Amino acid sequence: MTETRNNEIKPRLEIDAPTARDSQRTSGPQAGRERRERGTDTEGGYGGEGESRNLPPCRRKPLSTSPDTRLPMTPTVRLTDEQITFYHENGYLAVDAITTPEEIERMRAAYDEIFARQAGRDEGMQFDLAGTDEDDKTATLPQILDPRRYSEALRDTLYEANAHAIARQLLGGDAKMNGSHAIFKPAGYGAETPWHQDAAYWSPANDYHSLSVWMPLQEATPQNGCMEFVPGSHRREVAPHRHINNDPRIHGLEIVPDAVDLSGAASCPLPPGGATFHDSRTLHHTGPNRSDIPRRAFILIFGVPPTPRATPYDFPWQREEISSYTKKQARK
Repeated sequence: MTETRNNEIKPRLEIDAPTARDSQRTSGPQAGRERRERGTDTEGGYGGEGESRNLPPCRRKPLSTSPDTRLPMTPTVRLTDEQITFYHENGYLAVDAITTPEEIERMRAAYDEIFARQAGRDEGMQFDLAGTDEDDKTATLPQILDPRRYSEALRDTLYEANAHAIARQLLGGDAKMNGSHAIFKPAGYGAETPWHQDAAYWSPANDYHSLSVWMPLQEATPQNGCMEFVPGSHRREVAPHRHINNDPRIHGLEIVPDAVDLSGAASCPLPPGGATFHDSRTLHHTGPNRSDIPRRAFILIFGVPPTPRATPYDFPWQREEISSYTKKQARK
């Protein structure tokens, strides 16, 4: 990947005083095809080698939020016009804080608990995104789809309220949440999420108008797998993809080597509770976790209704996955 100067301007959010509610909150490929229809399936809804690269960083201004003694549900953040312009020009945006430290602490405990018990595995909602997902193999990139289903502490949060408010600023007032997922990179051996576009996972019959909100529950750095983006790549068509390592048994996708220009990529380190926003066609990637702490990311997906295409895209990687699943079932 070519290193270039980063021209990003990272303005601060406008923050209103939080309003607390009175109520307290207690603290397989076939499945893949269904997930594509829901559009809830990648890092962010992922080509570079596994080692960290010295990419130009996102430059962020300090951002603060008022501490919450009870969980606020009214949005407390608002993008500036400068930030909105930056998102539409570049296809991504990084912000310093989208919730409070207190909420991050609650969510991190809940997040660790659902991964420890592999919540959703029997339903096909928990699996290894970067491997063949066999029970006797250690998962290097475990993912849980719709983690909100498995813990009350992950539902109706300030994070969700603020993410939805910002999505409406960027996509329009009709933007709705379409799904959520959580991706965990274990300390020391968590796999990279290769370069990809989220739209490559979704139905080829539609053009999508959506974005993903990616929030780390601890500091996100180049060493543990922070987000990286290619500015302006959201204006490109969906590039050729393949399954990771060209193995259709693996659900995760990667850009076909040398299919696109990845020069000018920007790295976006974040504090806990910061967030990135990116378009469904923006090229993005996270490196492996070579640190001594787990990397936890909680992603929300928002969108307005998709536009049906007169002629669907041809996504051969989706047919390969279905064929691999059919053969596997036939051997049982």
